[in-house]
Amino acid sequence: MNVNTLLFDLDGTLIDTNELIISSFLHTLETYYPSKYKREDVLSFMGPPLYDSFARLNPENIEEMVDCYRAYNHEHHDRLVTEFPTVFETVKWLKEQGYKLGIVTTKIRQTVEMGLKLTGLDSFFDVVITLDDVQHAKPHREPIDKALVKLNAKPEETMMIGDNSHDILAGKNAGTKTVGVAWSAKGKAHVASYEPDYILDEMGDLKAILGGK
Repeated sequence: MNVNTLLFDLDGTLIDTNELIISSFLHTLETYYPSKYKREDVLSFMGPPLYDSFARLNPENIEEMVDCYRAYNHEHHDRLVTEFPTVFETVKWLKEQGYKLGIVTTKIRQTVEMGLKLTGLDSFFDVVITLDDVQHAKPHREPIDKALVKLNAKPEETMMIGDNSHDILAGKNAGTKTVGVAWSAKGKAHVASYEPDYILDEMGDLKAILGGK
């Protein structure tokens, strides 16, 4: 397979922030809409930028709700975030094999750097494109295009790997190969419904797809 570049979503793909994200949303929603939202209601908020998620509820309170979410999120970050199985060794292997590696996320840079440092993944990625770097978040192709330019990479030689519809659609929009992960909080069937080129049951499956052992 002629792939030399891999772009990863961060939350829910490389690092397990699901519990942190869910509890941050529940805290914020409970603050502004007491007793209205349950845990299962939160899944629909996950994926888009925070501003887009909260705009569905009350456009007038977006800034306050985002600030509330981020304050809770950062306070509890290191206690609740872990890496997914086989992620560290797989990313390390990809780096050693000479693949160009990047992250494309809808999170702000401060939160991204916290997660990468906590899990020890911060030394592997040549490029990190965050919400701060773009005008249009995924599923728009802009974040992927920016990463490709910085990596001097071609879309047809690139894989976009993620846990959400936004990741798969962004990859398709940018012309990359697309890879969904089965450990998505929304479930393997949800990811599969967007028809990625591949679905990983664990991150280590990338080695076989790329021709490694």
